[in-house]
Parts: sequence; structure tokens; C-alpha cells
Amino acid sequence: MSRVRTLATLGTALVALCTPIAALADPLTATGKWSANTDGSAPVPPMGWSSWNAFNSDVDEEKVLASAQALIDTKLRDIGYRYVNIDDGWWLKRRQPDGRLLIRTSHFPSAATGADTSFRPFTDRLHAMGLKVGIYSDIGRNTCGQIYTPDFKNQPEGSVAEREVGLYGHVDQDIALFFAEWNFDFLKVDGCGARGLPVDAPRVKSGLYRALTPLVDMQSLGGTDIAGIRRLYEQVHTALHTHAGDRPYVYSLCLGGAGDVRAWGKDVGNTSRTSDDIQPVWPRMLTNLDTVTHRALYAHPGSWNDPDMLFVGTGDFDAGHSAEARSHFALWAMLNAPLIIGYDLRKLTPDLLAIFGNADIVALNQDAVGNQAVLAYDSSEVQTFVKTLADGSKGVALFNRTASPAKAVLTAEQLKMLPTADVRLKDLWTKKEQSFRKEIAVTLAPHETLIFRATGTRRLPGGLYLSEQTGRVNPATDGVVVPQPDPTIYQSITPWTGTRGGGEHPQYGGWGGAEADRAPYGKLLRVAGTDFDTGIGVLANSRLEVRNQGYARFAAKVGINDSGQPRSGTTVFEVWGDGRLLAKSRPMGFGEAAVPLEAKVVGVRIVELVARGSGAAANAWTPQPAIWADATLYK
Repeated sequence: MSRVRTLATLGTALVALCTPIAALADPLTATGKWSANTDGSAPVPPMGWSSWNAFNSDVDEEKVLASAQALIDTKLRDIGYRYVNIDDGWWLKRRQPDGRLLIRTSHFPSAATGADTSFRPFTDRLHAMGLKVGIYSDIGRNTCGQIYTPDFKNQPEGSVAEREVGLYGHVDQDIALFFAEWNFDFLKVDGCGARGLPVDAPRVKSGLYRALTPLVDMQSLGGTDIAGIRRLYEQVHTALHTHAGDRPYVYSLCLGGAGDVRAWGKDVGNTSRTSDDIQPVWPRMLTNLDTVTHRALYAHPGSWNDPDMLFVGTGDFDAGHSAEARSHFALWAMLNAPLIIGYDLRKLTPDLLAIFGNADIVALNQDAVGNQAVLAYDSSEVQTFVKTLADGSKGVALFNRTASPAKAVLTAEQLKMLPTADVRLKDLWTKKEQSFRKEIAVTLAPHETLIFRATGTRRLPGGLYLSEQTGRVNPATDGVVVPQPDPTIYQSITPWTGTRGGGEHPQYGGWGGAEADRAPYGKLLRVAGTDFDTGIGVLANSRLEVRNQGYARFAAKVGINDSGQPRSGTTVFEVWGDGRLLAKSRPMGFGEAAVPLEAKVVGVRIVELVARGSGAAANAWTPQPAIWADATLYK
């Protein structure tokens, strides 16, 4: 009994450690509010171009303006590519003693406006071209390029203090400069400065930079100050709200999947990086892809998952690798990733333009309802992604991860359509159309992705399954007690370390979170031996927020998934509407058949689904998997 009490106490302490401060009071209390971020302006994933992949820190005004002009000349701007973002390398120094950031005018000559250099002539010019403009900073004192890039060009100059160009200690001052004075529209905030300068770092010991006690340990959540790093990013959020005024803006969090950002990034920024940097190699693309594929419920209009910029046009995705380039682009579009081109657009070829400019595929990414694609079939070889679009049709992608041809079957059931009626497919690459009933077999070339828009007869005529409307479901509290890296993420060799050390381990601590059409940990939905192909799987001690627009009734079958454990307590399922309890199940235990749970939701704005654990499950390291099977909103 003493050992049990000790484990329970430790479990409670870990909950406190890994839970954002704002949620500690009572994370299961229904609030009647939507808690995912809606500030800024990202109703659809942002699209545009960034300097980093093309030029690293060797960026200048001529290169940026040429890329901006290319967006116009190629008409990419007209289908949504509007953001032109300057990444690291633009600054000269932080002037002392007033702390104002100065621009490297040798590279940005229009900024030479006197003692107080200014990007305003530059942003005015791009705005006049019908574009929006982004800028880069870091949450620490120093940037990623300063800390980690050996051949970093355009290093900030001067004293130690003058080289501290990051936001740390200057958040309000810098955000006012970027938005109120220089009139930027987009801000990317890296996190290297909050993790890369401990006292024993070589560049600290040499006197190049000051030490900053790391808030983030990429390999250890226990060694990470989760509340501290979140507070820093929230300070930027507050400053943006203050200094951007009523102008639209995008706030891009770039913490690389560390610091338990999987739980709070969606509540703070407009996009949130789920992984370390992408590289122009196929295995690294798989790594970044995998950090997003199980996270559909964590992306919404206003807060998107970000697996990093597009490397289409370079390395394994260049003109000689058309299958890989098309797959990279199609998958990012299906998963509602920001479509930020990282290629030198001055070298754009017709073949690459045909990829970036495929308006049918861009439309899947920019669909107004904002549903990230859900895995309808998942394996290490072939994956099938399906997303529900605003007009009721479906985007579908069949992806061959391997270097060998692969056979695959797409079924009407995977699309949640009737197998007895025609399903029509339009190939979004070739524009050819075909139809099938029940299922259709395809052959995928190595690394190929076939992508379609599908229409047919829905098997559920009077409503929508919740798993079809992922953009309306927010895991406000997902029940994860001890966040762990997802072992299903492909462990590629990182180009910056090669095979030195012990190997690559994913930082993204999203394993066990809420999933659409899956139980936690990627398990199939199965309660007391009965399989379900649709529903929401989440851990006990969780609360889901659901935006309701015109639906009258909620219905589900609730129970403990068969991937749970016997004698691990019970879970009560509750349905709330705008903060009022509407329906409640009896306590459900492992091995009990799922029971129906319904509630009238006419006029309700926010439906909340609470799974409340008790007994042994309440203090478990891994709470029981609570299943909202066949969860549906009916008209």
C-alpha cells in the first residue's frame, strides 16, 4: 500500500509538472468557451514564401523582392501565396543603451532611413504589390543561426549585448517595432535561444554569448520548464494583440515539438511547429510528416499544425524527383500545413510551378471548414488520408512511403460513403475522372501519392461524424499525464549529426493524445469486442470542446476501449452545452459494452464532452482510453 501511495503521489506531481498553469484549477470543468487560439488572422493555413531554405542567413533585399515579384508573375499570389517572410540574417545589432534593433542596411538598402533604420519602406513596397510580409526572431537572447549554424552569414555585430537580437527581455519593445512601426504581418519566433546557451556551452565559455539557463531540454520534459517557456510565448501573444492593432497578423511558434508544445501551442499561436527542422531528404520529410499525422484534432482555423516549410525543388524533391516533390506538396496540403515555399523562385521551372500552382490541391489546403486529414488506413508502407471539405466532398490521398511499387485499395467505407452507390474520383494531378462502388484497387509507384477529390452518397444522411469535422473539435484537456515522444514517428538520420551519438529520437510528446477514428496510442476503436470505424478516442480525465453550428442533437456510444486495462477504475461520460450538463452516463468499466449517450443541443454554441475517471484510473500514469464511438452531430 505504501508503494501504491507513493506512485499516486508521484503521478499527481507529474500532472502538475506537465499541465499548463491556467489548467491546474480544474481542467475538466465545462466553460462553455472555445479555448484554442482565435487571435491573429489564420482562418486557413498561411501560404507564401520564406528566405531560409533557399538562402539560409545570406538574405538580402534584392533576393526577397525578386521572390516577391515571382509570386506575382507566376500568378501564385492569386491562388493564395501572399506572405513573403524574411528569416534569420536581417539584423545588424541591438543598439545600446536603448535596445533598438538595427537592420543590416548593406543588405537592405531601403532601410537606411537615418540613425533609426526602418523596414517601413520595404514593407510598404511589398504591400503595394498585394503581398504580406513576415519577419523572424527568437524567444531567447540569441537566434538559432547564432547558436547552431557553423557557417552563419550576416552574424549580428558588436559587443555581447549588441549581438543579443532575440526577444528575451525586449518582447514589448520588439513587437511594437515590428508591427506598429515597421508594419509587418507575420512573425516567426524560434526557440533555440531558450535551450542552446547553458553555462557550459562552447560559445558561452568563449565569451561570445551570455548564458541563459535553458528552459527547454529537447530530450527531457522533466528537465523542461514547461510553464516558463509557455509564459514567454504568451508574452509575445499579448504584445501582438497590443501592437498589431486591428490589423490581421500571423504568429508562428517554432519550438520544434519540444516543451510539451503539443498541448498548448494551439492555444497560443496561429501555427505551431511539431518537429525539428525539415531537410531536403526523403527520410527527413517522413519524420516531419509523422509528427502531424495523428494530430488532426489539434489543428483548427486560427491554430494549425506546422511540420515546417516546403522543400519542393531541392535535393530529393528537385526536378529529377517528381514523384517525391508531388508527394511532399500533396501531403502538406492534405494535412493543412502552412504552404510556405522554401525554393529560390528566381530559378522556378514550369514543372515546379505546376506543383506549387496546382489550384485543385491548394484548394484542399485552403478549404474554409479547416478539417485536417485523418488517417483512414495506416501502415509503415502505405497510408490513406481523408479529409471532409466544406461542400461535403472528400479530399483523398494514397501515399506510398517506400522505394518499391505498392498495391493499395481505397474503399467507400474509408470515405464514410455508401458502398452500394457510385463514388466519383477526380485525380487532382491528371484531372481524369473515374468511379467505383465498394472499393477500387490502385498501384502506387515508389514514393508516389495519388490525390483525389471524391464525391458520393454519404452513409450518414442526417449529420456529420465528429471525426469528419476535426477543425471543430478541440482537446482542451486530453488526459495525458506524462507526455511521451510518439514512437511511430519515423526516426530519420539528421543531416546535422549523421550517425554520431546514439541516434535520433522524436521530441514531439504527443503519444496518447486525442485521435479521430482511433483510440489513444493509435489503437483501433473496440469496446467489449465490438469494433467501430468512426469516433473520437481520448484518455479519461479529458474534456473536448466542439463548435456546434446548426446541429440539434448529439449522439455517441461510450465506453472503455479494449486497449485499456481491467480493474483500473471507472469513467463517467458527460455532455455539456454552453456550460450546462445535458447528459451523463453511468460509471463505465473495462469490458463493459458501449452504451448510448444522447443530448439535445439546439441553440448550443459549444458542446463539451467530458470523460471523468475515478478510482485507480484517476491517478494512473496512463488513464483508461475513453471512447466516444460513432460520435455524431445531427441536424
